[in-house]
Amino acid sequence: MPLTHPWPRARATTAALGLATLALCTTALTAPAQSSAARKSLPVPTTSFQVPFTCAQDWSAGTRARHSPSVHSVDFNRAKDEGKAVVAAAAGRVTKADQTSTRGYGRHVVIDHGNGESTTYAHLKNVFVAAGSSVDQGTLIGAVGKTGNTTGAHLHFEQKVGRDVVPAHFRGVKLGYGAVTSGNCVDVPMAGNLAGTRGAEVAVFRRTRRGDFVVRQADGATPAIRFGSGTDEPVLGDWDGDGLVQPGTWNPRGRMFKLSGPAGTTSFRFGARGDRPVAGDWDGNGAWDVGVFRPRSATFLLRAASGAVASVPMGDADDVPVTGDWDGDGRTDVGVYDKATLTFTLRTVDPAGVAALATVPFGYPGDLPVTGDWDGNGTTDLGTWTPSTAVFNLAQAPVATAARTVATLQFGVPR
Repeated sequence: MPLTHPWPRARATTAALGLATLALCTTALTAPAQSSAARKSLPVPTTSFQVPFTCAQDWSAGTRARHSPSVHSVDFNRAKDEGKAVVAAAAGRVTKADQTSTRGYGRHVVIDHGNGESTTYAHLKNVFVAAGSSVDQGTLIGAVGKTGNTTGAHLHFEQKVGRDVVPAHFRGVKLGYGAVTSGNCVDVPMAGNLAGTRGAEVAVFRRTRRGDFVVRQADGATPAIRFGSGTDEPVLGDWDGDGLVQPGTWNPRGRMFKLSGPAGTTSFRFGARGDRPVAGDWDGNGAWDVGVFRPRSATFLLRAASGAVASVPMGDADDVPVTGDWDGDGRTDVGVYDKATLTFTLRTVDPAGVAALATVPFGYPGDLPVTGDWDGNGTTDLGTWTPSTAVFNLAQAPVATAARTVATLQFGVPR
């Protein structure tokens, strides 16, 4: 199992945040002796959580003696916080995505992180994920709101081990309440021919306050392309058919694609809340198009330049979608990666239109999938990225071959 390499401890700040006084968000009590929950011996989470907000944002964390359901629940506030992005504190599977409740937690999300650990994000204004889907750390899951049993906007946050709400820990350090700064600045692995070389380069999308596509070139240079927002979902594609891929993003909040090109940025709306974006040359004409993977129906929706949409059912809700030209026929195929079984399932279609599936075990626990034509032979290869070590594991062989040569390359910031 890979070791965890947490981000550096967030800087402390004593700057006044101009917080409104809320009935449910009062000054933190760090040792509420009158609470039976405080006297109970509770476990420490093993998951390396980050503060559930955009990279480098300052928030105020508080609780109170009669905080429901536990004094260890955390209320996060900052000035004018309604509508601000809420992101996943760690990778996991969404077990609940309530988009309608007007009582209790109101609109809320629950994420299972494994090992009996979970997080709850309550009183949301909007929910941007679907139940059953897999989310990475830093993924936009909702917006701060005041739905349910509350008198003002804030994020009610819980870390649980089993059924117990436990004292919140971030980067392995127990929350001290008061001012906190988010270190949720994770890298997302990507790949594509961005530099005009024979094969694909590895890259990361860096979730800073604004999004940065950082490319690892063959000569060791690491140029960054600033495009989109840190809460967008990144895509890469050859939008104009010139042989090079360019950055693109999909905004889960507005379901809006933005694609960068020599003539400027192209924007259009496609997909639904809870979808995940994909890109590829679906018709083999050289220019890439976009699509989405819809977890709630386990279906790819592939959009042509004309606006026509092809539907391809595949995988399960918690699979991670991948795309690539698995058979080298010039058309992009779809696939999924099952993080539980560490298995790629890849779909190809022969000239007669007959679809076939191939399964390829690959990766290590906790890995994220990444695909690219590493050797430039026209066939997409498989790979993974290990978040704890920031190591790309790149398999260089046809997918049908049992024996594969694996190259490793460290790039990106370990989590």
